[in-house]
Amino acid sequence: MSEKKDPGIWDGFKAFLMRGNVVDLAVAVVIGAAFTNIVNAVVKGIINPLVGAIGTKNLDHYSSCLSSTCEGEQGIQILWGTVLGATLSFVITAAVVYFLMVMPMAKYLARAEARRKAKEGAQEVMEVTELEVLKEIRDALAAQRGSGHNQQ
Repeated sequence: MSEKKDPGIWDGFKAFLMRGNVVDLAVAVVIGAAFTNIVNAVVKGIINPLVGAIGTKNLDHYSSCLSSTCEGEQGIQILWGTVLGATLSFVITAAVVYFLMVMPMAKYLARAEARRKAKEGAQEVMEVTELEVLKEIRDALAAQRGSGHNQQ
């Protein structure tokens, strides 16, 4: 009388960790963190100095006042410079990622897919040719058997 136990918490946890998508997700997070450092270095080291040469590097000090007086902490200030700076930073980062990472990778994958399709097409032609040769051999053997029966 063996009773079947439900899997324990530890077994369920191990099964969860060993799923392929959990491991892939963990790898993606680690690679993403490393990739973030590369993108930030390009933005801070190359793009921001170029933008700073045209205008200011820090837009945080730009604001507008909605009340009659805005001195210090008093009054209602709209910090549109901070929003503009964050928006520009996002657009610049997205452009760096797209033009330096995504676009070259897409071109590489397209070339690899074209090579794979060309190779697959050549293999298909070879298979068709082999099939035709085998049919000819079959027909020739059948013809030999047919002519051999007539001679007896």
